[in-house]
Amino acid sequence: MLIQIADLAIHYPRAAEPLLADINLVFHSGEVTALLGPNGSGKTSLLRAVSGEQPHSGQITLFGRAQADWYRSQSDQRQLARRYGLLPQHSNLSFAFTCREVVQLGLAPGSLSRLEQGERIEQFMQRADVWHLRDRLFPSLSGGEKQRVHLARVLAQLSLANPGEERVLLLDEPTSALDLKHQHHVLALAREMAGENTAVVAVLHDLNLAARYADRMVMLARGRVQADGHPTELLQPELVERVYGYRGQLVDMEGYRALL
Repeated sequence: MLIQIADLAIHYPRAAEPLLADINLVFHSGEVTALLGPNGSGKTSLLRAVSGEQPHSGQITLFGRAQADWYRSQSDQRQLARRYGLLPQHSNLSFAFTCREVVQLGLAPGSLSRLEQGERIEQFMQRADVWHLRDRLFPSLSGGEKQRVHLARVLAQLSLANPGEERVLLLDEPTSALDLKHQHHVLALAREMAGENTAVVAVLHDLNLAARYADRMVMLARGRVQADGHPTELLQPELVERVYGYRGQLVDMEGYRALL
């Protein structure tokens, strides 16, 4: 297991109830997990707790070590950065960098030559379908284009892991600003990454996309995990109604089910 979460809780000041409580989850290499739930259910907060940005109680273990241990030295932080990447939902980057330069930032934890850096930048911009944007200024892009450039940056970062090392990729609503084609492209790429010795955890809103691309769905509501299992088990009208307050109709598609 690459991530283990035990008895995690998140409290906000002045809130009567915790945002999340009694969260116990394990994430494995080779698996795409979709975090699902209604607005305000704590999906992004849980992802931010795993990434070290959100204060919490309980314990998080990364690659067999307590989360806090990875931040005790610069050497450990660099080692973690080569195996552990986060794609946030929004970017605050406003400098007039070209898209190529933004992706190059992901290679900072490594020690590659300029030639090697150039090869990886092209490789991962191609994979994220943004190579044609390489000389555009990042602030001039649309929201969806920015998401895909940052995805290329995170993939380049994870390429710095040593051969055979397991990795973690956290995706916070990676399809929120994307058109239909690129929603499927990005989640298919997440599946490819899972097949490359990586645990992928993605916050998603679209149950049908989750059912099509995820190996596992974790549904959050009312501060707790309401369901955890394979999409075929969880994509049921009764459960969806209990979690979301909406009862849809389940239809069988080719190779997967969809909720209308």
